[in-house]
Amino acid sequence: MTDTTFTPDAMDNRAFRDALGCFATGVTIVTIQSGHGPMGFTANSFASLSMDPPLVLWSPARASSRFDHFASARNYTIHVLAHDQAKLIARFIRGGPGFDGLSYHRNAEGVPLLAGALARFDCEQHATHDGGDHLIVVGRVLRCTKRETAPLVFTQGQYGGFTAN
Repeated sequence: MTDTTFTPDAMDNRAFRDALGCFATGVTIVTIQSGHGPMGFTANSFASLSMDPPLVLWSPARASSRFDHFASARNYTIHVLAHDQAKLIARFIRGGPGFDGLSYHRNAEGVPLLAGALARFDCEQHATHDGGDHLIVVGRVLRCTKRETAPLVFTQGQYGGFTAN
């Protein structure tokens, strides 16, 4: 097996993306209530940040047509998808139907909630930071829920499950 070494730059963007793809992540859908109705955003750029205070972060792409809505949202909910929720991804990517025809309820802040998430974090925007072609959005967790099932995992351009050893 041979290692490939390179310096990330605009000329070798694909190699950089491929190397990043080796890191398996969970899959989330972030939801908000905007002036245009409920909106969702599929993202795998989610991480825990602090236990005290309880903070998490996610990073929307600046190129997204929904970027301004999510960057300015005071409240949002991050849904960590379970292994059986892969069909939701297509609803909340560019050109997807979003909430059209989808059943949902709302939290105390009016944010739309998706049923069946592995974990859910109801957040209030705490801070934002420049992240190049993304914005780093830090949220203070107001409430969280979880259920007992397996996560949906994304790695090397594919979605799948996880089995513990």
